Amino acid sequence: MGKEDHIIQEMDHFSSELKKFTSSLRGLEAYRLPQRAYHIIRLAIRDLVLMPGRTILEREMAETLEMSRTPVREALVRLETEGMVRLIPRRGFIVESIAQNDLKDIYEIIETMDGLAVEKATSTITEDEISQLEQLIEKQEKALNEENLKAWAILDDEFHHLIITFARNKRLSSVIEIHSDQLYRARLLTISERPLPKKSIIEHQAIIACMKAGDGNAARMVMQSHRNRARNEILHVINSVNDRMETDQT
Repeated sequence: MGKEDHIIQEMDHFSSELKKFTSSLRGLEAYRLPQRAYHIIRLAIRDLVLMPGRTILEREMAETLEMSRTPVREALVRLETEGMVRLIPRRGFIVESIAQNDLKDIYEIIETMDGLAVEKATSTITEDEISQLEQLIEKQEKALNEENLKAWAILDDEFHHLIITFARNKRLSSVIEIHSDQLYRARLLTISERPLPKKSIIEHQAIIACMKAGDGNAARMVMQSHRNRARNEILHVINSVNDRMETDQT
């Protein structure tokens, strides 16, 4: 197979994977085309359908999403302002890698904000909401037993998102939401390089125990410790993961 045939085959595979991913998303029809393109590309980056270092060509993306290049261009420019992609002149947009220093800064913010969220949630949480969190932990344990790390990561993200929702503070939720995609992407990218997240299950259970006891301060301390441990594990391996990906792409 020649180089040109290989490129065409790779583009066809990418288009097929992105179309399959897009078909799994719900509610896209409610968005105008620029917003629709933005959400698809953002979530594809978040879920590593578009890996760090991947080149995104407007024409290729427009054909795959079955829309003109204008809404795709608007979406990519917006994602560039959010630090998810970068424009390389005469080459296209490149999916940004996850820099260690940037990730460290994000975790410092999230550690504080998640602690505040769980403290606020503890004062108003209902038995039904506690039950929702406990059910997620049960599903996480099942995913770990089945060695399904992708499912575990999705459930982990949902656990933290639910606690933020239960805090009932829209401004706090907005601040955390700004950084949540980057954190999820980092966790997903490094999960196979880190120890099995059994400690995370134990820490989630401890958080719920504090919430059940109505001790918001203890819940905040356990949450911040939980985020700090996860941060250290990810920062320990993120550079080696980035280096290996760069090598694979050259």
